[in-house]
Amino acid sequence: MDLVALEEIKRLKYRYLRAVDLKLWHELADTITEDAVGDYGTEAAGEKLHLVGREKILEFMRENLGPGIITTHFAGQPEIDVDGDTATGTWCFEDTVIATEFKTIIRGAAFYEDTYRRESDGEWRISRTGYTRTYEFLHTFDDLPNFTLTANRWA
Repeated sequence: MDLVALEEIKRLKYRYLRAVDLKLWHELADTITEDAVGDYGTEAAGEKLHLVGREKILEFMRENLGPGIITTHFAGQPEIDVDGDTATGTWCFEDTVIATEFKTIIRGAAFYEDTYRRESDGEWRISRTGYTRTYEFLHTFDDLPNFTLTANRWA
């Protein structure tokens, strides 16, 4: 078992999620391959998302996770299998999305299914990522009469 590769892949996934939550698009770009595929289980515009290529994934993130959207992603319990310069991983994750402009809070959970590739620079990157929700629910701010957002990095 390649314990170094396992740790590098864990750190890669954590960095990917942190870059999404902090809107660090340049750093996010470095976590995914140029030909990466993103399949996300949340339906947008009536259909599930299927994004092909680093630029398409980044474009979607930039356009849809702007300063009016606060996200937190927590992933754990990784099951990672390494085979040379490729690997697969399954991660349990939970997320919260606060859409301040729409006064909505979305919570959910899913299992990420990822593939990874060690590229010519020796760095692991995500070549395919995606999830299907196990559940998702939302509240409006009106549903939570005592809800007060006391901090917002992007306000």
